[in-house]
Amino acid sequence: MHVSLRDSAFDPWAELAAYQQERLAAGAFGATAAFVGTMRDFNEGSAVRRLFLEHYPGMTERELERLAGAALETHELLDVLVIHRVGAVEPADPIVLVAAWSAHRAAAFAACRELMEALKSTAPFWKHEETDDGGRWVRHNTPG
Repeated sequence: MHVSLRDSAFDPWAELAAYQQERLAAGAFGATAAFVGTMRDFNEGSAVRRLFLEHYPGMTERELERLAGAALETHELLDVLVIHRVGAVEPADPIVLVAAWSAHRAAAFAACRELMEALKSTAPFWKHEETDDGGRWVRHNTPG
């Protein structure tokens, strides 16, 4: 299991491939499920020029580790990877990568989705958007 917060852009597909090659033995898993969330340039009817993701250092990592650990136990996974951006994010930048490896696809799919939904609802991140009308805090997460 690995959880990482990044304050600069990352390539989720390169991260996924490198992690899999370095941490999982070939043939040890039958399924990999991955989700990549990217920044939209719109929200709540407005154009969004930039997003700033604030977090509570230490607390945020612990919560992401708790969520990843729970997914490992609940779904009998072989491994989990979570990478999440913090700081300034531009439109089209990847914000989050969640990946789950298991023997079978059902467990990997379920774990990836549940982990992403839990992350969106409980992880301590706060979003501030820069729009054409000025800045605003995001009050609600978008529905899954």
